[in-house]
Amino acid sequence: MEPNIHPSAIVESSAEIDSDVIIGAYAYIGSNVKISAGTKVMHHATVDGRTELGENNEIHPYSYIGGKTHDLKYRDGIHSLKIGNDNIFREFSTVHCATAEGLLTEIGNCNVILAYSHIAHECKVGDNLIMSSHSALGGHVHLGNHVNIGWGVGIHQFCRLGDYSMAAATATILQDIPPFFIASGNPAKVRGINKIGLQRASFSESSISAVRKAYKALYKKGFNRSQALDSIEAENLLEYNEVKDLIAFIRASDRGIA
Repeated sequence: MEPNIHPSAIVESSAEIDSDVIIGAYAYIGSNVKISAGTKVMHHATVDGRTELGENNEIHPYSYIGGKTHDLKYRDGIHSLKIGNDNIFREFSTVHCATAEGLLTEIGNCNVILAYSHIAHECKVGDNLIMSSHSALGGHVHLGNHVNIGWGVGIHQFCRLGDYSMAAATATILQDIPPFFIASGNPAKVRGINKIGLQRASFSESSISAVRKAYKALYKKGFNRSQALDSIEAENLLEYNEVKDLIAFIRASDRGIA
């Protein structure tokens, strides 16, 4: 099956467009773009840069995917962005390529990026992100899987958000948010565990209870970080993979945890 390209769309001759791709009116597809089967680029959307789009993505009107980085260290060249399958980029969302050769902005699968949101250079986004409108990831931000970002959230460059974490609406994230936790405020602070999210994801009650005990050791008992980690280990909570993942995330933190 040939791609369905509207006559008013501009598709550069060297772009690689797979079968069953739909490109709408007045869309623009750059010369270094590769688009896989089933993807829809709707009217007035742009895909540029050295961008690889996987299968069954939706690029909604006025989105700009594969734009030039904002990073002032950029000097020249056409740089890279890789996007997986089944992602949705709503109106006016923007995703930038990396700053230099050998670097990559990367987005996984089944993510929903809502209107006016921005993903900057060299970000690494996992799977099943919900990113609400008017949110922004600074450069080099790393998101795990099943992260939930509320409306108007700003995430500082180099921050990390762990699996199943949540940043509540208008939060300003300046440090890492551990997996399974919720953060809010300006600057954001961890407020509790993402209980509803974990229940919806079918985590066992015993695992949720273990995560809650780890949270209390970290935030409610007046321990410093080393004491909190020792307390978690002393309670035999490391038999739970969720707590192991939590501890590994904290130990790997360069910016510190919120």
